[in-house]
Amino acid sequence: MRLRALLDTDALGLRLLGGEDELDRSVRGVMTTDLRDPSRYLSGGELVLTGLAWRRDAGDSEPFVRILAGAGVAGLAAGEAELGDIPDDLVEACLRHRLPLFAVHETVAFAMITEHVVRQVSGERAGDLAAVVDRHRRLMTSGPAGGGPEVVLELLTSDLDLRAWVLSPTGRRIAGAGEPLPPRVGAELAGQHLAATRTGRRGPHRAEVGGTAYSLFPIRNTGRGAAPVPSRDVRESVLSDWLLAVEADASDWPAARLDLLQGVTQLIAVERDRRDAARSVRRRLAQEVLELVQTGAAPAEIAARLRVAAPVLLPGLGTAPHWQVVVARVEWSAGDAELSGGQAAQALLEEVLVDPAVTGPDSADRIAVAHTGEEAIALVPLSALAPSGGDGGTDPSVEADGEDATERQDPALHADALLDSVRAPLSAGLADDGRLTLGVSAAVHSAEGLRGALEEARHARRVAAARPGPVCAAGHHELASHVLLLPFVPDDVRRAFTARLLDPLRDYDRRHRAELMETLEAFLDCDGSWTRCAARLHLHVNTLRYRVGRIEQLTGRDLSRLEDKLDFFLALRMS
Repeated sequence: MRLRALLDTDALGLRLLGGEDELDRSVRGVMTTDLRDPSRYLSGGELVLTGLAWRRDAGDSEPFVRILAGAGVAGLAAGEAELGDIPDDLVEACLRHRLPLFAVHETVAFAMITEHVVRQVSGERAGDLAAVVDRHRRLMTSGPAGGGPEVVLELLTSDLDLRAWVLSPTGRRIAGAGEPLPPRVGAELAGQHLAATRTGRRGPHRAEVGGTAYSLFPIRNTGRGAAPVPSRDVRESVLSDWLLAVEADASDWPAARLDLLQGVTQLIAVERDRRDAARSVRRRLAQEVLELVQTGAAPAEIAARLRVAAPVLLPGLGTAPHWQVVVARVEWSAGDAELSGGQAAQALLEEVLVDPAVTGPDSADRIAVAHTGEEAIALVPLSALAPSGGDGGTDPSVEADGEDATERQDPALHADALLDSVRAPLSAGLADDGRLTLGVSAAVHSAEGLRGALEEARHARRVAAARPGPVCAAGHHELASHVLLLPFVPDDVRRAFTARLLDPLRDYDRRHRAELMETLEAFLDCDGSWTRCAARLHLHVNTLRYRVGRIEQLTGRDLSRLEDKLDFFLALRMS
């Protein structure tokens, strides 16, 4: 409402003493105070009511009005019951700071003014938002061309001055109006939302990033496959539900306004259901290919199915692409034994595989993910993969036109990069009782290679599962290294092996500060080169020889022998 409207209501008994040029200011709330400094309770846009109990002499008016003007209040209404006429020093201070000043007749209670302002402000806001929701509902019921979530967010911004974004569980922006939300802020908001949801608290959740307050509203999946909310374990949906992030603190919003924002989330949920319905085609394609691969179907049959899948996943592609397989698993360590992680892993894999630079609800339209039991399996097409080997004896890093292929963007998926931007929010959603592990295969260019790629991705996932942490990934390149073997060594064997070789050195270092462990690591890292190792450690070669001799004496090993070098190397890796 506008300040001017207060003068049009005779029952309020307000008389304007100054600030006629400022009467078009918007009033967003009302506050009654007799504090000398009420700034901590002001957020801007209030009509401040005061009985002037804070005023002891004429010098008090200037600092009081300066504080109100600095806080951005809409106006000041002073009661006449205490002092009779409003003091001139207060009138003059308000004129200097261009703050509208009203006198409140002694027969008018502040409660009457408060009730009138709250009723008007709440009614106008609720009416505006109701109009927004009704307008968007009509748009969305008119068909898929209704505009999607962007429309309602634009209306929230233009009509209600509310900036809002729809975010995925990892903080990726799906929809938004106006200025984009920085990816770092989106990831932080998603993490805070997931952490609050795991505690069982009901939304909206208040979050703060960089000194800015946000309210986070969950957008529940209401599709056919969703379980009824009262009977659903929060872990079934926490890693797949979208959220609506509003740049405002909703903790003091009236119930009617909160209900209307919930209505907005329901409208966006309808759009989510449509997205999931479209994704079901790609999921079905992946499931069909997976069943053929796992049952040992003929390569020709698998190739035929891939030819059907390629145009759906990569429209306009003239030739069959290369493919990669990604396997993911979500496991819960506590709770209902019947709780399956397969669907959660499927939703997460679809999210993780989206290019973080791409926004929108359909940015995952080239990803086909199936799930079987506790495991989700993605079939990812790569349309421009450079050759991985020289079939004709040519250097694969050199193209026919002389272009260096290593300078071209590599479209292949890399395990480490997949989880970099989503590790923090997903860790918050998994909390202390969940784990996400992921394995990535090498790229293959034919149906014959898919079975091997699937097994390769599964092996890589098992390597990731042997590592600590709630979110881990491993790639195919690690399967040709000793790191493939180390995670599967039993813990008691690890401890015994490392203790036998390294404990004598650690004990000696503790007693003599001899740095034998550091010397051993450097010596192996320098491939047994005396000169390079001495230079790295800033030692004389004779000093290095003395230290290595002490290592051999304490352990009974000979660092000139390959077998003993290998044992020390593995012991250091397992320690």
